[in-house]
Amino acid sequence: MGSNVSVCWQVFKKGAWFANPCFTQIHPTCIPVHGDYQSKLTLMSESLRNDGRIWVPKNKEDAEKHRKRLIKAKDIKEEDRDYYLERRYPAYGNLVPRDVASRAAKERCDAGYGVGDTGLAVFLDFEESIGRLGKHVIEERYGNLFQMYEKIVDENPYENPMMIYPAVHYTMGGIWVDYELMTTIPGLYALGEANFSDHGANRLGASALMQGLADGYFVLPYTIQNYLAGEIQVPRMATDKPEFEEAENSVKMRIRRLMEVKGTKSVDHFHKELGKIMWEYVGMGRNEAGLKKAIALIRALRAEFWKDVRIPGSAEEMNPELEKAGRVADFLEMGELLALDALNRNESCGGHFREEYQTEEGECLRNDQDYMYVAAWEYLREGEFLLHKEPLKYEEIEVKQRIYK
Repeated sequence: MGSNVSVCWQVFKKGAWFANPCFTQIHPTCIPVHGDYQSKLTLMSESLRNDGRIWVPKNKEDAEKHRKRLIKAKDIKEEDRDYYLERRYPAYGNLVPRDVASRAAKERCDAGYGVGDTGLAVFLDFEESIGRLGKHVIEERYGNLFQMYEKIVDENPYENPMMIYPAVHYTMGGIWVDYELMTTIPGLYALGEANFSDHGANRLGASALMQGLADGYFVLPYTIQNYLAGEIQVPRMATDKPEFEEAENSVKMRIRRLMEVKGTKSVDHFHKELGKIMWEYVGMGRNEAGLKKAIALIRALRAEFWKDVRIPGSAEEMNPELEKAGRVADFLEMGELLALDALNRNESCGGHFREEYQTEEGECLRNDQDYMYVAAWEYLREGEFLLHKEPLKYEEIEVKQRIYK
């Protein structure tokens, strides 16, 4: 809840455009879910794929035995293991991009080859690397990650392969900004992970850190002055203006509205229900029917939230549940825009995979002729958005389909 879309969503509702909300990165190296009570998964470093080999059992019978805890991974013979990334993508193997590795893991689990208690896991195996490099080398490189894994899962990854599964990690979308990082609201700038500027349909590792540093240190100090130069004669603004009063009253009204619902279901209930909808229909695999269903379900859940959410405590005290309710209210609106943008983009590219648009081998099928643009959405009213298209023009590179075979 600490890292959320609320501020972006509030300025979006005030007139700043929101760009590319549908591009969502899935992290392929997470500790698998153990039950419905979990709200998120623990992310393991992507560096693990440098030395770990990813596989599932070749035989569904072995996968079923592992799910029932009748055997361990090390009990499955080498010839009965399917190193599916190495098989499908021999040129890149286990180092294919995150979106490719994530969808491949989901496909294997959906086909019945998943392991672990829930069947939503694949193996990340370091046996070959330990034998080739020595345990001490692997320990130097990943010792802290191995300790974290063992603490959470209660299994030694030096002796048995880790189990991993994809999870939602990051959205490449954000507030639309121009070359100087100014939004469509004059004088309002957005930098770092709040904007969309350094991400397209996919995201490189650590680029969020780069974006924050570059925007904060090297871009904004040299661009915001262009706006401020024209405002230097403007006197300091008083806070007794009607705009300030309107802003304060709108916040008070929203808090009052939340507190007056006095329903029967917790904020966490609605948060988890929204998460299930987004994961099931707007996650790694999307299609037209699922996205339309997601939009309908989100709208219904949002209506139920405002009729039946229960917020304990009062608004006159420090109330974490009230703060959380405000966040979830924003999520229930943002989720609809994300699904709508995904429904509008009839192609597959990077962090957006439409099942209707894939090659015979199950790879992304782009449509550069119709969708080579930044989708910048303008807020009209709740549930209504206007799409603006900013064409993408490439002069220094040749645009081509990505192939990892």
